[in-house]
Amino acid sequence: MPDIQISRNHSLGLAAARAHAKRWGEKAAEKFGVQCEYDAGETQDLLRFSGNGVDGQLRVTASALELEAELGFLAAMFKDSIEAKINAQFDALLA
Repeated sequence: MPDIQISRNHSLGLAAARAHAKRWGEKAAEKFGVQCEYDAGETQDLLRFSGNGVDGQLRVTASALELEAELGFLAAMFKDSIEAKINAQFDALLA
């Protein structure tokens, strides 16, 4: 079971959600030093991220963003802070 699970419904459509997810991945790579790999599909995309004690994925569809992340030992101590930051980032993306 993932340490962090976040799901957000949206009405952006896949193209706009894809653009937001790619931008989120770029910022995560810059700020937190994670490596990101983006796989675009016809009906959903998958952004995998890994590094600095965090491994996870962001599933992107025309109507939702769904993030799951596993935290390493040290990152787990900051779970609440990490989760709050991701929630705030998603709120800003979808505003």
